Amino acid sequence: MPVEVTAVGNVEAISTISIRAQVAGEVQNIHFKEGDFVKKGQVLLTIDPRPYEAALAQAKAALARDKATGKYNRAQAERYKTLFDQGVIPAEQVDSVTSAADASDAVVNADEAAVKTAELNLEYCTIASPIDGRTGTVMVKAGNLVKVADVPIVVINQVNPIYVNFTVPQQYWPDIKEDIERRALRVTVTIPQNSGRPVEGTLTFVDNIVDSTTGTIHLRGTFENSLNRLWPGLYVNVLLTLSQQPNATVVPAQSIVTTQQGSYVYVVKANDTVEQRTILPNRTIDNDTVIDKGLKPGEVIVTDGQVNLVPGAKIEAKNSGPEPDDEPADRPSKAVGSTAHKGAAADPPTGDANRPTSQ
Repeated sequence: MPVEVTAVGNVEAISTISIRAQVAGEVQNIHFKEGDFVKKGQVLLTIDPRPYEAALAQAKAALARDKATGKYNRAQAERYKTLFDQGVIPAEQVDSVTSAADASDAVVNADEAAVKTAELNLEYCTIASPIDGRTGTVMVKAGNLVKVADVPIVVINQVNPIYVNFTVPQQYWPDIKEDIERRALRVTVTIPQNSGRPVEGTLTFVDNIVDSTTGTIHLRGTFENSLNRLWPGLYVNVLLTLSQQPNATVVPAQSIVTTQQGSYVYVVKANDTVEQRTILPNRTIDNDTVIDKGLKPGEVIVTDGQVNLVPGAKIEAKNSGPEPDDEPADRPSKAVGSTAHKGAAADPPTGDANRPTSQ
């Protein structure tokens, strides 16, 4: 029987990007529709580039002017140095023209930086998607003015692959730690009110702390989502498979009676009477319950009609088709392996009874 943990999970986009303007201006064109899937590098919108084109041209002109001035000042410095070497002029004049040449070089460097800034601002007029994902609501329209780092223009969620976050009780931590070191643990999610197949993924994250307020551990599974069945914010049912339990004692879930005092089943004794047996159930999977204590493989239990029984009641097992004046009933079941056969209990305790037959 598989050792499984069930939980309620929440779907989260693997990456969420808020698109904001990096330059101010008028939105010229929007190149996508709300809700579209976009690719990395795809142009989303453009801001009027004309002011930034003009700024770039101005920066380039200033650079050309200052380069010419710098070239002249450097040549002057070389001439003055030659005259100084010949003893014609004093050192103060050489220092003055050399300083002017150095200043011109610094101005040229500043102009080159200004040109790069203007080019970058012009590039910012075209906004492209940084990821593959799905767009949300567009907060501005063509013709609106946008500011630098203002409210998001649009939010893009990367939904393939996608995350599912969930928590499990802390008592499962030893099993999770042991199993995740050996292999990738499988996580399966089902979408409520969706008849489609479950979506399978792997456990990719275990938090490094136990939540002291709830006694749970935060886990995350990663899922391939090419069909877009999982959507950010969706609540799903999560099934985490840890390992397989061999030789488990299993009974049909409907055979167990649960009260405030505990759980019990009716065990059929050799004289065709029933004994109320307290058991310790572990977990239920597909209507089969794993029993930790209270039953041994091969024992016969009652799976139907327990409300008519009391300890010591005599039962009759029906092995074949109905006899005259008798209602049909199946035979009791064994607590053995991972299979169980539905049974029935007869009326209590008067009349003849046949010994139950097990298979």
